[in-house]
Amino acid sequence: MRQVVQNYRTGELALLEVPAPRCKPGGVLVRTRYSLISTGTELMKVSEAGMGLLGKARARPDQVAKVVQSAATAGVVATYRKAMNRLDSYTPLGYSLCGVVEQVGEGVSDVAVGDLVACAGNEHALHGELNWVPANLYARVPEGVSAAHAAFGTVGSIALQGVRRGEPQLGDAALVVGLGLIGQLVVALLAGSGTRVVGADPDPRRCALAERLGALACGPPGSGVVDTAVAELTGGHGADQVYLAAGGDSNEPVELAARLVRDRGRVVDIGKCRLDLPWNAYYAKELDLRFSRSYGPGRYDPDYELAGRDYPYGYVRWTERRNLACVLDLIARGRLDVEPLISHVADFADAVETYRRLGSGELKAVAVLFRYPPPGPRPSPEPGGNGARRPDRGAAPAARPPVPRPVGLAFVGAGAYASSMLLPHLAGRDDVALRQVVTTSALSAANARRSFGFAAASTDLDAVLSDPSVHAVFVVTRHSSHAELAGRALRAGKAVFVEKPLALDEAQLRQILDAVAESGNDRLQVGFNRRFAPLLREARGRLGRRIGPATARYLVNAGQLDPASWYRRRDSEGSRFAGEGGHFIDTIDWLLDADPAEVFACATPDQADLQVLLRYPDGSTAAITYATSGSARFPKETIELLGDGKVLRFNDFLRASVHGRWRWAGPRLPRGRDKGQRAQLDAFLAAVGTGGPMPIGLDSLIATTRATFAVHTSLRTGTPVRLDPPAAPDGAGP
Repeated sequence: MRQVVQNYRTGELALLEVPAPRCKPGGVLVRTRYSLISTGTELMKVSEAGMGLLGKARARPDQVAKVVQSAATAGVVATYRKAMNRLDSYTPLGYSLCGVVEQVGEGVSDVAVGDLVACAGNEHALHGELNWVPANLYARVPEGVSAAHAAFGTVGSIALQGVRRGEPQLGDAALVVGLGLIGQLVVALLAGSGTRVVGADPDPRRCALAERLGALACGPPGSGVVDTAVAELTGGHGADQVYLAAGGDSNEPVELAARLVRDRGRVVDIGKCRLDLPWNAYYAKELDLRFSRSYGPGRYDPDYELAGRDYPYGYVRWTERRNLACVLDLIARGRLDVEPLISHVADFADAVETYRRLGSGELKAVAVLFRYPPPGPRPSPEPGGNGARRPDRGAAPAARPPVPRPVGLAFVGAGAYASSMLLPHLAGRDDVALRQVVTTSALSAANARRSFGFAAASTDLDAVLSDPSVHAVFVVTRHSSHAELAGRALRAGKAVFVEKPLALDEAQLRQILDAVAESGNDRLQVGFNRRFAPLLREARGRLGRRIGPATARYLVNAGQLDPASWYRRRDSEGSRFAGEGGHFIDTIDWLLDADPAEVFACATPDQADLQVLLRYPDGSTAAITYATSGSARFPKETIELLGDGKVLRFNDFLRASVHGRWRWAGPRLPRGRDKGQRAQLDAFLAAVGTGGPMPIGLDSLIATTRATFAVHTSLRTGTPVRLDPPAAPDGAGP
């Protein structure tokens, strides 16, 4: 299928051929009929992409701050690679469309195949021929509403939420500053609700259109027309509300609002304009400044948007989905007329040229729609393609002879970690063939294929598992899916590299062990890369053989998470320590060459900071401090190991020393933080290629995973948790 994308580094726009998304539970697969260009938001994004790096930094200081923070913790080289990879990837455009339901996912019962729906979301209602849309981001289109008009549903919801934030009453007077697409819809909604509206915009054509939609008077900001109209409507008191629907760097909109709003009036920011508030003016009138967050309650809440958990009707009357349905209802009943807003309808094949014309000013438009061609006949699936046969679960397990070079690899997931920490070490190697990349997002797969040279991109895991040229599968998805995906790949006879954690609970771990037992395939590696870090390995070698018990201390200065990070989704993705803790337990296990026998943990009330105590069979002990409340300027990971009259000190993959009869110190000028990713991949590929044992034994992976579970058990019970040595599953190798 085709999708409109943009390269944020170069500014290139393209109509890209990408894999079709699959229909997942909790949503529907929609074939687009019309999608709407948000001429304000999208053209701003297109304009930013055309800037140089300095211009991009000025436009997005929030992202610059994240890069600086990442450099302080992960190192300059890794941060630069990650930032450049993100900049040089294709990003999607679009967030408002109407289409026909083509498939219905499990758990969805309110629509059927063939229904017309309006869809929302900058990850789900993209300018593309097919989109998977979760349940709370679509609404059925009422009878009599055309697909072209229903495509305004999402943008109309943005305007409607702004109006709701202003709380207009019958007879109020309102000023709308900025008469682009959102501003025009705000005018129409206000006028339809009985509010007297004045508009302000420098473009006379937009002013005329707003008056057609119900504004009583419009003119340039600060002109006599606007000032006089507001004064006459309000007897000189000022507008009850001012709606800021303008963009740009000018501070004129907020200053105009302060001058023309009444005492104790409301100013609602819907657009993205400069907000250097004139303090005296806002203070003197005691103005109420409000922000309107996109489509309404539920926006940016993954539990609502992705998990489909609706808010109670009695507590949250207007959610983003209810706003979307309301806009469609207003259109159906003739209370909102969007036809005058349509300036241009372009064929989807002409999408890139349409953006060029809009950006150059050649095409002056308030609203532009893309019209999509009807679907053609579906081609028969090709071997290894999206329609490939599901592999036979009962097939005999694969043997372990040496794999012919190059080793064929497939990636399931190609997010930030895979793209910055794994794939750069694999692309371009003579001993590796990147066969397929599979993601739930079609564009992510296409980006990975373009950036790293995969032979094929897909959204269908079955195609990978049935491909005989794929010898090893990398599972680099979100935590909750690791066990299921790794188990399926093991049953298909593939060697598997799965990012940590291997599992989030005992039931998920059992899925893995059952897959090993049923298939006889234990070719499994977990991404515990720290034990492969060259500096740490050298320090361990310098320490020498351990004779008596040792004491270890591992301080992890984890830092704060971004509020929007999916790591915060404890219900679905486990705790933060469940996701990361295996790294640190595995490192201690490797340093002590043993698996823990007992685990005790305690934590702060919010369980953000943990102390984990490990006891080993030979009497060795270890303490892991996992803290999120420390300073970002302090090293992220420090290790101390004491025993046999010797001390190993390791400082954040930059410095290491061993103190004993003699003292050894690592290089004073390290080349950078090498956390062992490349060495780990080399070891895994060597094992796959030769048929030799995996770099970390299965019993060790099981022990580390169960020790991570024990941390949370101990936190819950307040008591130590004893661990039994792991038993290899029946049918597994030695």
